[in-house]
Amino acid sequence: MKVLVQRVRTAEVRVSSETIARIGKGLLVFLGVERNDTTEDVHYFADKVAHLRIFEDGDGKMNISSLEVGGEVLVVSQFTLAATTRRGKRPSFDNVAPHEKARLLYELFMDRLRETGLKVGSGRFQEKMEVDLINDGPVTFMIDPK
Repeated sequence: MKVLVQRVRTAEVRVSSETIARIGKGLLVFLGVERNDTTEDVHYFADKVAHLRIFEDGDGKMNISSLEVGGEVLVVSQFTLAATTRRGKRPSFDNVAPHEKARLLYELFMDRLRETGLKVGSGRFQEKMEVDLINDGPVTFMIDPK
């Protein structure tokens, strides 16, 4: 699983020029599901995102999670994160999960975030989307696997 997290002031996602989700202060999460991912991976990454301390405290240190600041989360599926670029000039998508499995784990990821108490919006799986954001920082992290 590949998870990219951006701290944002606002973010929204559109499909066919229609806004389908919008958040205020919080996290924009791009999620790429890989062939060998499991529900255990989903739990690990969702819990990591929910508790990641990337908001500043009174001293200006990244010490507060989005749960603590009342942040929102916008999750966008992005299969290209699971691509490999080691060989040649064209990305390989051999490691990308089949769409049925990817959809299931994407939904489970959002459910797990909601269980923490976060307000979660989402893109639309397997759709071409436009994402607008105002990055807060900018602060962007790739979440490391276990």
